[in-house]
Amino acid sequence: MADTKKTADKVKDTINEKIVDPAKKAGEAMKSSGAKLAEGGSTVGMKMLDQAEENTRQAFAAMRAAAQAKDLTEVMKVQGDFLRDQGTRSMSQAREIGDLIMQFGKEAVAPLSGKK
Repeated sequence: MADTKKTADKVKDTINEKIVDPAKKAGEAMKSSGAKLAEGGSTVGMKMLDQAEENTRQAFAAMRAAAQAKDLTEVMKVQGDFLRDQGTRSMSQAREIGDLIMQFGKEAVAPLSGKK
């Protein structure tokens, strides 16, 4: 009887050690990853809103400058300057969003890979 209890306890300990504990750890890592992804998504969304707001401000500033232009040459200069600046701004904003996404991706995967 004592041998049977010892064997049963040993089997139970082995199951806990080999199956239950790793499953719990994996569940905790997935939960942590999910939280980091949600946080990252929110941050990226807010950054995109900030960028859209800045782009809108710049567009209205260019429209005001064009409306106050004295001749067609000045209007064309305002438009050209706006388009050049907007192209530069767009590339910078895309890079910024890409960097944020990569950062949050790495942070979200870290709990799954065992890195902190």
